[in-house]
Amino acid sequence: MPPTDDLADVMPPHAGAGDAVDWREAERLWGTPFPDDYRQFVGKFGEGAIENYLATLVPMNSWYGGEDGMSEETENARGTWAGESVDSLPAGVDGTSLIAWGVDASGDILCWAAGGKDPDRWPVVVFARQGWPTWRVSECGMVEFLLKSIRGEFEDCPLSGTDIWAINSPRFLHRREEQRIRNVTGRSPWLDDHT
Repeated sequence: MPPTDDLADVMPPHAGAGDAVDWREAERLWGTPFPDDYRQFVGKFGEGAIENYLATLVPMNSWYGGEDGMSEETENARGTWAGESVDSLPAGVDGTSLIAWGVDASGDILCWAAGGKDPDRWPVVVFARQGWPTWRVSECGMVEFLLKSIRGEFEDCPLSGTDIWAINSPRFLHRREEQRIRNVTGRSPWLDDHT
């Protein structure tokens, strides 16, 4: 079973979730293909939030603060990496290869170390703003990283906050659905279940 199906079993996507991305254009703009699990995630879930904590990013989307969130957060991650002392950085990762795929409410940036030729083998690299070590490398893909976090299967929580760590029935809302609920109810969908 693909890891995206496993994630959908744990966190079922709501009707209307998912985004259509022109992956050829995304590859042209970024100069690299994207991992298969991420492409499946985008098709099934898309750009949104898990538990109003972890936001997932999609290439070439401009809803995020009026900017392309993936480009903006990639620039933030690379800039933060460049400002770190060399002895605090994990070995074997080229900071100029980082591509951000998520951010969280604690200020963490979730990336791939995209230096390898096979995107399906890119490890996840997290800048944990309030964690130690500040940079953590997980030898798994994006979807497996999410599953292990939700199930609490890492040695410890790889993020600064525990909002999605070892939780039952996590909830994902696509940004469109979150906005729809806000428009209909006038309230945050994260305060009550309005679906």
